[in-house]
Amino acid sequence: MKVVKPEVRILGIDDGPFDKFRPGQEVLVVGVVFRGKDSLDGLLSTKVECDGNDATEKLIEMVKRSNQRHQIRFIMLDGIALGGFNVVDVEELYRELGIPVIVVIRRRPNMEAIERALRRFKDGERRMEILRKAGEVRKCGKIFFQCYGVEPAIAEQVIKKSTKRGNIPEPLRVAHIIASGIVLGESHGRA
Repeated sequence: MKVVKPEVRILGIDDGPFDKFRPGQEVLVVGVVFRGKDSLDGLLSTKVECDGNDATEKLIEMVKRSNQRHQIRFIMLDGIALGGFNVVDVEELYRELGIPVIVVIRRRPNMEAIERALRRFKDGERRMEILRKAGEVRKCGKIFFQCYGVEPAIAEQVIKKSTKRGNIPEPLRVAHIIASGIVLGESHGRA
């Protein structure tokens, strides 16, 4: 099995706080380029539509315009959707960028509840298909993950090598702090 270097470059992506009762609003998305768990090397940002369909496209554009894109070895998402139910198509993200994707989830997702929520969208079935592409939900310590373009054992190494303290990998924790700090004027909540 391939061994992941301690200072592997990871792009951690999280969305900022938003009003979930205002579909269509712009939601800030922050990406941080981290070297392992210790060094912040870059900051990227974009905006997506709350409950929209543009998350995948916006992330691809954000990475492609970055001067650090050739150094990024893994993309790490805090959940499969940004700005509510703006679902990221990990297959398309990988195909367009050639960078493996790891989706980190704090708790095992309740797929029945997610399906019920998605039924309220005209394209709910399409969104469910995109969700299914992310693959099997696996456990890593106290958190869960999905991966695309990388073996689960390697994805688990990446998660462990990028986690400094607690359960959440540092690239996601810092992306969350920055996004909530910009939107609210001070960081709040858990990544």
